[in-house]
Amino acid sequence: MSRSGVRVTTWAALRARRRALGRLAAWSVVESLPALLGGLLVARAVDRGFLAGQFATGLTWLGGLAVAVLVGAAATGRVYRSLGAVVEPFRDELAARVVDAALHDATRAGGRPDSAAVARLTHQVEVVRDTFGGLVLVVRGFLFTAGAALLGLLALAPPLAAAVAVPLVAGLAVFGAALPAMVAHQRAQVTAGEELGRSAASALAGHRDVVACGAQDRVVAGVDRRVTALAGAERTLARMAALRSLSLGLGGWLPVAVLVLAAPWLVRQGLSTGAVLGALVYVTTGLQPALHAVVQGVGGGGLRYAVTLDRILRTCPLPRSAPAPPAAGGTPAGPDPAPCSAVDAAAPPAIRLRGLTFRYGPHARPVLADFSLTVATGEHLAVVGPSGAGKSTLAALVAGLVPPESGTVHLAGVPVAGTPPGALARLRVLVPQEAYVRSGSLAGNLRYLHPEADQATVAAAVDALGARPLVTRLGGLAAHIDPGALSAGERQLVAAVRAYLAPAPLVILDEATCHLDPTLEATVEHAFARRPGTLVVVAHRISSATRARRVLVFDGDRPLVGSHDDLLRRSPAYRELVGHWEDVAPAADVALGRV
Repeated sequence: MSRSGVRVTTWAALRARRRALGRLAAWSVVESLPALLGGLLVARAVDRGFLAGQFATGLTWLGGLAVAVLVGAAATGRVYRSLGAVVEPFRDELAARVVDAALHDATRAGGRPDSAAVARLTHQVEVVRDTFGGLVLVVRGFLFTAGAALLGLLALAPPLAAAVAVPLVAGLAVFGAALPAMVAHQRAQVTAGEELGRSAASALAGHRDVVACGAQDRVVAGVDRRVTALAGAERTLARMAALRSLSLGLGGWLPVAVLVLAAPWLVRQGLSTGAVLGALVYVTTGLQPALHAVVQGVGGGGLRYAVTLDRILRTCPLPRSAPAPPAAGGTPAGPDPAPCSAVDAAAPPAIRLRGLTFRYGPHARPVLADFSLTVATGEHLAVVGPSGAGKSTLAALVAGLVPPESGTVHLAGVPVAGTPPGALARLRVLVPQEAYVRSGSLAGNLRYLHPEADQATVAAAVDALGARPLVTRLGGLAAHIDPGALSAGERQLVAAVRAYLAPAPLVILDEATCHLDPTLEATVEHAFARRPGTLVVVAHRISSATRARRVLVFDGDRPLVGSHDDLLRRSPAYRELVGHWEDVAPAADVALGRV
């Protein structure tokens, strides 16, 4: 979306409310009566009243000006009422657009909730609403007030109108020439602010990875760069205020200086004293305030309006009925497909991904590009990488929760695409980071995916995953549990036992043990590794990778797969993740006597 998009959207909003704009213009004509008549009435009061010795006549002319001011003031109230009929529907349209785009993105295939939509709805839409109303007000005010003042000057003394119009046009020209640079700097300031917010949010959301990898200094330095960039953009915007001052000096104050310096000469040429004073009234009470309002309004609120509306139009496109075709020139898979593939066995593998490409939005950078992977039945695979690299996306693709842009996903030889949810549930179980526990008995929660499991099977699963202390604390398997009374780690442990009991041969743990202590996490993962079937662990601790037979690491544009030792040699990203754990066995495994 470009500035033309902002213009098109603005003009469309104005054209859609032509009747409301017509009422606004009509009341603006009435409001501008003091600007039209002020100089003329002052000139008549001076020339025909006070200078002629007719004090009552002078007061009568000034009384006419007072009436015009009262009428204009009454019209001002109607102006604001008419302004609301123009602005508020536009605000409602933008709010609906933001909500529609957020819901569409969250519910489409491959979509996910976007917390930035809250900022767009609660902040950016209101910024557009306020600045749009301010722009309509100041531009309308300049056109009617400045036009009325120039008409009055023309009626009073045509040469004075020309002398005032020339510097006014020069000031507006300087301001107009500087506007593109102002818009660019305002856009840079908004972008810098969003990048700072995104960087800070990523640092907070991935604090476990940051601490685990010892990357605190690097992350802090990255956020600091965003803070510095935002501060620089703010300082540049402040310097741009000098151009607005130059425009005001040329268009607003130069005519005053011209009239004051030329007043003796104008009087000698036959212009009355009242006419000179009336011209000063037109300039100081009409043209100068109108110019100041439009320069400050467009240079301040107008820039915020253009940039903020542009951000809304960019981030909230109108939902499309079908996704756009994939962009050409995606990230190449590389000449060697071996890093993410394995030789097919005679029996169908547990997971087979072929040519998988996925991106969030038709123009976004691919999270996965032409990605292939084979996981044999009974294998234990760990998926590691920095926050936001695409680990959970891969888990969702394997589980069939989102469809790929291109490529295929097979589980035990069954294509995920087109398989009913019930059939998929018999092939795999996915345990997300936010574990779901429902109100009811503990046994009912644990048997949720395998209602036929007998008491001995459930008890064995509880013991295998180290959940016996939790079961005892809650009062046994028959105890009624309140999900809100459980900690995040306790809910994860309940979900882990439930998945362990599930008959599905493939288990995907998507950071499903991040709230458990390292010892209990190791117990859970070792239990799943011994369970018949295949295990995929999206890991948040590097110790999970050391326990896996193979590790998939998101290393830049091309994921790599291999053993722990192999990836230490081949992958700089993996070495960075391992950090000081490189030559140290996980403490939890030592405590459990498994090393």
